[in-house]
Amino acid sequence: MNSLITPDEVPRWIPGRLTLDSSPLGWEETILKGYRYDSLDVEIPTMRDYMIVVYRSGVAEMSRRSGGPWQSARVEPGVVSVLTRAEQSQWRWDKGINVSHLYLSQSAVARVAGEVFDKDVRDVEMQDMVRSEDPVLPALVSLFENELKCGLVGGQIYVDALKAQLCIHMLRQYAKVVFRDYRNYGRLSRAQCRLVVQYIEEHLDKNISLQDLASLSQLSVFAFMRKFRADFQCAPHAYVLAQRVKRAQQQLARPDIPLKVVAANCGFSDQSHMTRVFRRMLNVTPAEYRRSSSTA
Repeated sequence: MNSLITPDEVPRWIPGRLTLDSSPLGWEETILKGYRYDSLDVEIPTMRDYMIVVYRSGVAEMSRRSGGPWQSARVEPGVVSVLTRAEQSQWRWDKGINVSHLYLSQSAVARVAGEVFDKDVRDVEMQDMVRSEDPVLPALVSLFENELKCGLVGGQIYVDALKAQLCIHMLRQYAKVVFRDYRNYGRLSRAQCRLVVQYIEEHLDKNISLQDLASLSQLSVFAFMRKFRADFQCAPHAYVLAQRVKRAQQQLARPDIPLKVVAANCGFSDQSHMTRVFRRMLNVTPAEYRRSSSTA
């Protein structure tokens, strides 16, 4: 049996110019890459991951074959192709295109299938699609791209949340599986709430991932997100950001702490990031808040 190829090995079979690459960021179970391709006719070996192709520019006739007749469709910006894992296929297109590839690991899909839909990924087969007019996938991939280009504090927890949404959407739209009815996920226990709140408080100056919080609660990421929202009435990343602002307000009351030190102590990527968050959430800058606190 041929070995499964990783996203970094794909250019050996599909040569193109790399334009985006999330690999240095170490995102777990998800990799984003961008390519500029000329017209090609290529054999794609068995891939380790599922692949979503979002077309960014160029219009081409895209064709696919896997042990049967060719399937063809026009592709243009906004549409997507979906490639399943562990299956050989041949693809060809007649004009140059710019694309984004989002690779999704089997482990991510398996976990969501098992924990959310009570379905192990061994029972799930993704449907290869030459062309899909799916507005959700380009929107999600664009959010991954924005995080790659402009990543701010809380990046890993944000990527984890996007990954969970992506897995669920892929399973709903492209998988050959019958799902159970939606089930109630309940709430966190009092002990779990205390652990989560304490952990966030003690690690506000560091990057807090969704996986860290879920593991602390001994829950899956998706189940933790559901339960957390039921208890705290907001998403985990929104709660963490609110706690960063609260701590910053406390430290700004002390005029001897420089603004850049306050930003670092509270987990903001830099002083400018803290200023943007304060303007959005409090409608004042940190300096303005400090002045108003000193005269209160």
